[in-house]
Amino acid sequence: MKNAKGKLLATLCLLLMLFIVFGPYGDSRVSAVDSSTYKSLKLFNEVLDMVEKNYVEEVKQKKLIDEAVSGMIKSLDPHSAYLTPEQYKELQVDTSGTFGGLGIVIAMQNDQLTVVSPIEDTPAFKAGIKAGDRILKIDGQITKGMTIQDAVKKMRGPENSKVTLTIFRKDMKEPKDFVITRAVIKIKSVKYNMYEGNIGYVRISAFQESTVDELRKALQQINGKSSDLKGIVIDVRNNPGGLLDQAVKTSDAFLKSGTIVSTKGRVKAIENKFVAKDDGTEPTVPMVVLVNEGTASASEILAGALQDNGRAIVLGMPTFGKGSVQTVIPLEDGSALKLTTAKYYTPKGRSIQAEGIKPDILIEPVRQAEGPETAEAQMLREKDLKGHIKGEREVEQTPAQDKDKDKSKDKSKDKDKDKDKEKTDLQRDNQLKSAVDILRSWEVFKRIGKN
Repeated sequence: MKNAKGKLLATLCLLLMLFIVFGPYGDSRVSAVDSSTYKSLKLFNEVLDMVEKNYVEEVKQKKLIDEAVSGMIKSLDPHSAYLTPEQYKELQVDTSGTFGGLGIVIAMQNDQLTVVSPIEDTPAFKAGIKAGDRILKIDGQITKGMTIQDAVKKMRGPENSKVTLTIFRKDMKEPKDFVITRAVIKIKSVKYNMYEGNIGYVRISAFQESTVDELRKALQQINGKSSDLKGIVIDVRNNPGGLLDQAVKTSDAFLKSGTIVSTKGRVKAIENKFVAKDDGTEPTVPMVVLVNEGTASASEILAGALQDNGRAIVLGMPTFGKGSVQTVIPLEDGSALKLTTAKYYTPKGRSIQAEGIKPDILIEPVRQAEGPETAEAQMLREKDLKGHIKGEREVEQTPAQDKDKDKSKDKSKDKDKDKDKEKTDLQRDNQLKSAVDILRSWEVFKRIGKN
């Protein structure tokens, strides 16, 4: 037993040193561990020994240590976490764009499990889950005290199986159960459309491995659709973020020069500054970025970069304010630490953390349904606002034996449908309509300014 405790103490000392020196990410200065640290480790060792010997039921030592490490990291901030080997594998799967589950991003706010954003076109989004919803129960189990990793594990499961989330939101008189069918989540991170014939629209729902490639293809399509492009709307509402490098590359696709974002932390090696490079393909037309309270992390980097560089007007509601950088540090046993190591700063030096991006033009979304707001009405409205815009629909070809005039009629019908849908989009989404109106009148204001 003494040997086991000795090894444990040595392991804990090593773990502590990793935090103090920060392993390969630290600088050349080595911090000394004072005597109070050794006393604390001795206390931990004594408590562990007492629990093992005297607790009413036998407890495995590894479980106790894992829980102790998890509690230590959890106490730092809502985004730092100790990941078991299984949880670490799940984290690696999340950024690929294909995974099983409900399609929501969650975080801890005021010790409550909270939805940061539903990912559009996923089961949670279609069921009416909204940014800001508090998850009180998962399949009847109270979430108070539950870690984010445990909650994610409970919400994931086999495709077509069901999970019940007990949700409470501001406008609800009492909690409501949402029964959601799990699915394999396949996220298409970029969609595009055209409005008014010459206003491009790009929807970025998440930043994953393929985002910048999808974006470049969308921009090429938009340029091909109009020979007189007047502007572009970039929609990152309810975009929960994702990969930093993709957010940087996406910002660079719109910027010819200037700082995109910088990261600053206690350790010099973690600090970085990302600068845009001109490759000659960046759009030169005016742009508007749509944001809301579900716009978080990497999407806030994009909005902040375009706003601070004077490249776009930001319109909508203040963003979520998740401006911290997490570094994943693999450990020998297959587990990992997801540790907050720095903060994001916009080109003008503004910290995003707990501040978010404040829109240049503040516009609240307008609910179209009349009467008391119900969960069903909210679900429909949310779906209309954020999931209704699709890519350019393909013109269906008639059989070869059809006459040319029949083909012309079919194409005309498709165009009429597109126009009807476009009109409906703008009627239902006042923020999108405002962005389109601004871009349409841009040239008018420029002429007025010259007079």
